[in-house]
Amino acid sequence: MAFLGPNGAGKTTTTEILEGFRVRDAGEVEVLGEDPAHADRDWRERIGVVLQQCRMTPQLSVRETLDLYAGYYRDPRSVPDTIELVGLGEKAGARAGSLSGGQQRRLDVAVALIGNPELLFLDEPTTGFDPTARRQAWEVIANLRELGTTTFLTTHYMEEAQALADRAMIIARGEVVAEGRPSELGGREGDPPTLSFVLPLGLGLSDLPSRLAARARLRGGSVEAALDEPAATLHELSGWALERGIELEGLELRRPSLEDVYLRLTGQLDHDPPPGKAALG
Repeated sequence: MAFLGPNGAGKTTTTEILEGFRVRDAGEVEVLGEDPAHADRDWRERIGVVLQQCRMTPQLSVRETLDLYAGYYRDPRSVPDTIELVGLGEKAGARAGSLSGGQQRRLDVAVALIGNPELLFLDEPTTGFDPTARRQAWEVIANLRELGTTTFLTTHYMEEAQALADRAMIIARGEVVAEGRPSELGGREGDPPTLSFVLPLGLGLSDLPSRLAARARLRGGSVEAALDEPAATLHELSGWALERGIELEGLELRRPSLEDVYLRLTGQLDHDPPPGKAALG
């Protein structure tokens, strides 16, 4: 599950309530069959948590760090297996303080996994990473599926949610505005595709084929139009361009991306929430 939302939307507050680290003001919460606010040690051993910022003892090696945390659990995962799972096999003897940022984040995930949790919370695990480190972190998270571990991923990277999540939820101002499979979110699967291309010099929207001109708008020098009949419209547009010897630069037909849906849904709540809707903060 990916949990998406802009800064200040309530992602961290909600996640901390689910983890049992924050007392809620009202309402009911159930995680793995229990209320996190009143959960005991048995419940806490069933979850793993990777916070936005984790600090390991820099003098301890990767192996020593995991040996230390494994001692807190009654039935921990194998330390060597966990090290391999997160891709730190070659760094098992290296001190935590000598690891790169991406490697330290892998160690954070390893510590969260050492208790063999059923549910793993990842709070914006790749924030601040360069693209290479982010992709490497994705590989680690994707490997968790093989363990049967459910992952609750908080992120504001749309491509991260698209790559890793079976389901996604979007929150804005403390209110859930959409939930479902990433491909379906916000009615995305049924949305018409959008056609775009650079408007040829000397032409206006009224010069375009009638089927397209009725739906088109101009944005930054490019024509954009949502098409209910994409095949027929493209056929008409191609014939129109060939007759006039026009090249349609930047011609593209695409479905709304997860980012498009995210921006549309969160933009709807840029102002005050509707009456009676309390924000999580």
